[in-house]
Amino acid sequence: MSARAQAARGYRLRPAPRGRGRGGRSSSRVNWDRAGRIALVIVLGLVLASYVSPAINFLDAWRDSRAEHASVAELRVENARLQQRISALEGPGAAERAAREQGWIAPGEGSWVIAGLGR
Repeated sequence: MSARAQAARGYRLRPAPRGRGRGGRSSSRVNWDRAGRIALVIVLGLVLASYVSPAINFLDAWRDSRAEHASVAELRVENARLQQRISALEGPGAAERAAREQGWIAPGEGSWVIAGLGR
């Protein structure tokens, strides 16, 4: 029949009903399983991205602490050397040794200068 004949008889053209999908349900234009998986992957990606900056900060702090431990070890060695020097300066005769290094003489001693020895 022609379209004119169908219109004359009262026929109406209707869209065909949607086909049935899996399990007897009507199929939808949106695949919700796939959309849900994509949304889950995006959310997990954002959560992982939020952990990147704290992880980098942690590694930087760890490297800085290693450098500080090395610095502390050097300072302890220097402290031990300075403590030995303090004990040498506080011992008996330390003031006299320092004075003699500067060229001082004790009362009752004579000063002698010998020419031509050093230069």
